[in-house]
Amino acid sequence: MDVHDPAFAGSRHNLGVTKKKRNGETTQASDSLSSHMKITKPTGPALILAAIIALLGSTVGAQESVRLPDLGGGTLRVLSPEQERTFARDFERYMRAHNLLVEDPLIRDYFEDMGFRLVSVSSRPSAEFHFFVMRDPTINAFASVSGVIGLNAGLILMAHDESEVAGVVAHEIAHVTQDHLARSMEAAQQVSLPMMIASLGLAVAAGMAGAGGDAPGAVLMSGMGLAQQMQINHTRQAEAEADRVGIGLLARAGYDPHGMARFFERLNAHSRVMGAGPPEYLRTHPLTVNRTAEARSRAEQFSVAEPRDSIDFHFAQSRLRVLISQSPQAAEDWFRVRLERSERPAQAMRYGLILAQMRARQFARAQIEMERLINDYPDHQVIQLLEAELLLAQGHSDDAVDRLAELYNDFPGSRMVTRQYVEALMHEGSPEQAARASEVIRRHLRLFPNDLRMTELLAQASNRSGEPIRAMEATAESYYLRGGLTAAIEQLELAERRDDLDYYQRARISARLSEMRSEQVRMMGRRP
Repeated sequence: MDVHDPAFAGSRHNLGVTKKKRNGETTQASDSLSSHMKITKPTGPALILAAIIALLGSTVGAQESVRLPDLGGGTLRVLSPEQERTFARDFERYMRAHNLLVEDPLIRDYFEDMGFRLVSVSSRPSAEFHFFVMRDPTINAFASVSGVIGLNAGLILMAHDESEVAGVVAHEIAHVTQDHLARSMEAAQQVSLPMMIASLGLAVAAGMAGAGGDAPGAVLMSGMGLAQQMQINHTRQAEAEADRVGIGLLARAGYDPHGMARFFERLNAHSRVMGAGPPEYLRTHPLTVNRTAEARSRAEQFSVAEPRDSIDFHFAQSRLRVLISQSPQAAEDWFRVRLERSERPAQAMRYGLILAQMRARQFARAQIEMERLINDYPDHQVIQLLEAELLLAQGHSDDAVDRLAELYNDFPGSRMVTRQYVEALMHEGSPEQAARASEVIRRHLRLFPNDLRMTELLAQASNRSGEPIRAMEATAESYYLRGGLTAAIEQLELAERRDDLDYYQRARISARLSEMRSEQVRMMGRRP
């Protein structure tokens, strides 16, 4: 099993319990998509940062302190309407191109659900928000323009329950709904869209760089003023208001309103134990002497009879821990200790233990733990999918496909089930099963057109089932979703030159080429 590109997937609103139970041009869309990518891949944090700075083309000094009068209530605009419409998509493609996003569906979908649950009870329930989990082990989170909110993996892993993470998400949502970011950027209305995106990339990559030698340090120091361009000016007023509004969101969404204060306390305790300065989150969201006490006091004003305590949080957290772990053995040891101490929900700890064993290809040991998990919790969808994943890893493809086909029929709209079903269909290389996978993927992409992994699988499935045109189109879309707009255009131009296109194929390719070329012109016009 490759946990970094898992067959196992997540699904918004479907993490609960089940009801029951090469020749010629066609090689351009081979199963090895990465061999055709024309996007420069960074080989380390220093190169990521260098690329970001090169994109900007100019140096921006440290942001001056900005006063925040009359907080909240306004609708200040930092970007033009057209830039606001495209910012989140451009941000996602940029971060994806530099491998800064966690794209595992179970993880991403769970935290999207959390975010939208909180937004739905905010003062702007219909506003556009976009939630991302960053592949960064440091403890931090951020809010940006157009409702873009990021959570570092390290912050999620530090929490003990979902209300603690929800407190951070609610706080960041409040920064957006109260216009704190827009107000702090009023003096920089002319900042370009690529500069904003790259600045966020710099901040994320800086956290991942660590103490990796003088060269990364030099690049970081040269760009720190630039990174500040995208940071909220965290005055005491702004932080207090984000806390106040965020705690209200927690309570109205059914989370424990004390979650925010508990997380503050956990951060301070972590800082004291580590003895190496405060976590990044405390540097960008400074705690005053009374802030934790004030959060605790405000939470007392709300009454939530039965705060949410979903096991799905612990499944997502366990999967994230395995995904970013540098050592499967270290991850396995961590879960074993928690099982022995009964510190966390047993089913989620055993789930993580099995994932770590599968990553280390210790399938016999994983099977023993799987039998225990199934015996204790037979009906949870996440566990049934894990069982199917283990069957596939052990070579029992037919059993895995049958199990997943049943789940897919029960939950045809589940992204989690659909992804794993397609992966299983593609496992053996059968043209017939590839054709079935292609049908399933096309239905899925009509609902979720930005799903990179499923787009890549469509290219593979189409090529394997004898649909070279569809394979080339899907390959172009995968380049586009990775931030390779030029490579995507070149791929479609290659497809357009084929002499075996029918009328509908040519029209479809021509229309998509026109869209991409227009976007290329737009992006070139935004460069500083």
